[in-house]
Amino acid sequence: MKRLGLALGFIVVLLVAAVFILPAIIPASTYREPVETAARDALHREVSLGGEISLQVFPQLQIRASEVSIANAEGFGEEAFAEMREMRVGVRLIPLLSRRVEITEFVLVDPTIRLEQNRSGNNWSFTDPDSAAAPAPAASGGGFVRREGALPLEASFGDVRIENGALYFSDGSQSRAITGLDLSVALPSLDTETRLTGALNADGESLDFTATIGSIRDFFEGRETPVTLGLGGNLADLSFDGRFLAGEAIAYDGTLDATIPSIRALAAFAGAPLPPGENLERFRAVGTLAGTPGEISLNASRLEFDAIAGSAGLTADMTGSKPRLTGSLTLAELDVNPYLPAPVDQPAPSSGGGVPPWSDAPIDLAGLGVVDADLRLEIGRLLVQNMEISDARLRAQLTNSRLEVILENIALYAGQGRATVVANARGNRPSFSLYAELDGLDAGPFLEAAAGFDKLRGTGALSLDLTAAGGSQAAIMSSLDGSGNFSFADGAIVGINVAETIRNVSRLVGGGNNEGDAEDESAASTGEQQTTDFSSLTGSFSITDGQVAQRDLLMLSPLLRIEGAGAVNLPEQTVDYRLRPRAVASIEGQGGQRDLRGITVPIRLRGGFNSVSVGVDTEAVGQALLQGALNSALGGDGSGSPEDALRDGLLNAIGLGEGDDGQDDGNDEGEEESRPDPAEQLLRGLLNQRRDRNENTEEESPDDPQ
Repeated sequence: MKRLGLALGFIVVLLVAAVFILPAIIPASTYREPVETAARDALHREVSLGGEISLQVFPQLQIRASEVSIANAEGFGEEAFAEMREMRVGVRLIPLLSRRVEITEFVLVDPTIRLEQNRSGNNWSFTDPDSAAAPAPAASGGGFVRREGALPLEASFGDVRIENGALYFSDGSQSRAITGLDLSVALPSLDTETRLTGALNADGESLDFTATIGSIRDFFEGRETPVTLGLGGNLADLSFDGRFLAGEAIAYDGTLDATIPSIRALAAFAGAPLPPGENLERFRAVGTLAGTPGEISLNASRLEFDAIAGSAGLTADMTGSKPRLTGSLTLAELDVNPYLPAPVDQPAPSSGGGVPPWSDAPIDLAGLGVVDADLRLEIGRLLVQNMEISDARLRAQLTNSRLEVILENIALYAGQGRATVVANARGNRPSFSLYAELDGLDAGPFLEAAAGFDKLRGTGALSLDLTAAGGSQAAIMSSLDGSGNFSFADGAIVGINVAETIRNVSRLVGGGNNEGDAEDESAASTGEQQTTDFSSLTGSFSITDGQVAQRDLLMLSPLLRIEGAGAVNLPEQTVDYRLRPRAVASIEGQGGQRDLRGITVPIRLRGGFNSVSVGVDTEAVGQALLQGALNSALGGDGSGSPEDALRDGLLNAIGLGEGDDGQDDGNDEGEEESRPDPAEQLLRGLLNQRRDRNENTEEESPDDPQ
């Protein structure tokens, strides 16, 4: 028995000696090659253990290797796919006998991994290049399935770390780099909380992160599992406190508080830089977050985007080639001006104010291609350029770089309306369209805000149907096509008093001013303080290649009837428009009554947008007078004098010839006979002025050699 005990003791000593002594005396080359061969067969890549190797068997199996490298796949260059300065792995042996894995150490020091992708594939698929077998079909469930018994083992992790790691990615069009990766995992067991902490530097941006999960086993086996996430740095500050829901599929929900200091910086980091600008900066969302690996839903009780604030219910589908946003937003106020494409180096108006020249600078619509979207918005106050819209309900659809905004209901400037705006950047030449119907508008503030036009007051309706194409303001204005109509009531035209203009023309032609009249009065009464009231103003227009044509303007008032026609050259920013006002009732002038009914005094508006001149159309008046006089003189019967012929011609030219009583149909002819003949007064004044000028000339030049 004693000998048996000695024999057993001797065997134990030999085993202990083998465990502790043999690893120290056996040369590393003895197991270096088998390890490299086994790794090569498993990875289908060359594996090199170029530095020192140490092996410890008891009380734990521990392997240390330095200068480890894994070769790249064929066709991806000579640099190693992965390499590290040192690798340490330790596993306790005795717990393995009871199917318990206790990893005492798993440390990678200075690991570098290079991920590459090209047309032929990628370098991180470790497949046998000589195998012709087809890849195994995917599981019927489409991938990982959480189910009971999915993790039938016990495990714990001690020192699990990555020190100063680096990850590089390249696909031929872009390259990304993560450096300075430090990662630490604390996992006492599969049934207790696991905590992950770390930090990294990604393309020059420093980030730190934390994550906890209640139980690894509960997660794998489909039970509800608490989870928290935290992310900090210059790109984002995020906290999430939630859970993985029970079930086979991965789904989660929880509360979120996320702040992005600069959306532009985050987009640039993600490889999708935004066009230059001062907008698209700060974003914050506070609310609940739910989702799956391919979809995220946010119900935000507090949403902040630059200066925009409100609430939202949004869903982002990440399964397509670009994110797709759907949902609704409720905003107290939205100023879209900072987000409208603006050409660079916008020229200023030559006069220092008003409408600036159209710019040839490109309009950048690249932002329309970042995402697709289908959003409904309710906005208390909407600002578009200088226009202010209240209680707006709209739908914005963005699909493949085409944006369509449908304003289903808008209240603006005391009116109501609807509109559809389209901006299409799918082709090489962007295109645009606008359809709008507006009713009950307060015309003054609306037109001044929409087009910088402050010469019209009143309440009415406006409809527009416009299209254009081009990559700059100038190109859009040169290609503008469409039509529109308008109808306003109970308003005024600012800048001219047509009734006063008719009175002034009558004084100018009628000879002499009444006592107390200004000595130097203009024939056209114009200026910022002058107005022409109307009860109705209607018309329509068409646009072709930026040329606006308008031929049916009609303005009615108790005193006047005004017809108008003309053109606006949008590319050149000029206007040439003629008005033909006609008095339809007695106009009271200074010093008494002047019955000028039926008289037409043409008025012309012409010039640049910022320097429109308004005055009597002397050219039209002169032509009409001359033509009328000649027609009457040439067509007379010879019984009258030349003066009589001229008189008749002038009467016909101004609309008061024989048979025209200067009144609207239906007026009593007897009343007309009792009135002084206004045409007679005008003609006498014109002839008197001519005679007076001749007499004055003779008196001033008695010694004229002629």
